[in-house]
Amino acid sequence: MLNELNKENICKETVFAQVYQDLITPINNFIYYKFGSKENAEDISQNAFIKLWENCAKLSIKEAKSFLYKTAINMSLNVVKHEKVKLNFNTTPQKSITNETPEYELIGKEFQEKLQHTIASLPEKQREVFLLNRIEKMKYAEIAILLDISVKAVEKRMHGALLILREKIGKV
Repeated sequence: MLNELNKENICKETVFAQVYQDLITPINNFIYYKFGSKENAEDISQNAFIKLWENCAKLSIKEAKSFLYKTAINMSLNVVKHEKVKLNFNTTPQKSITNETPEYELIGKEFQEKLQHTIASLPEKQREVFLLNRIEKMKYAEIAILLDISVKAVEKRMHGALLILREKIGKV
């Protein structure tokens, strides 16, 4: 949808509303994956959009996405400073009625916990690339632009993350 708005001024309320609708969820998820706090991610995303509104006259639609991501990252770094980032995952709700045996459900739950723990224990840069690619479905080139690194660096981080996952969990 953003591509259709390229000639529009981002200071127009309808254009800004469309940018907000298109980007709020990906930015929220990105900050959550990177810094591990859902509440902070929502606050930071909202504040990034406030900064976008304050600077709308200086920016084009094409610059809005990268501006929002960079602003959100900078705000997150200011909040976190020297604290170690820990990633918490929401557990998926369990079905009330299942045809699986309790042992099968227990094995599945243990595997899910092991997977979440292993992802959380990945080095930050590898975890970030892994989640952006596998959860957000971003391509390596998009991740490279977002993180301001080369595609080769993204490939290397992803390879390292997959090696660690295979070592700790095994092939699935």
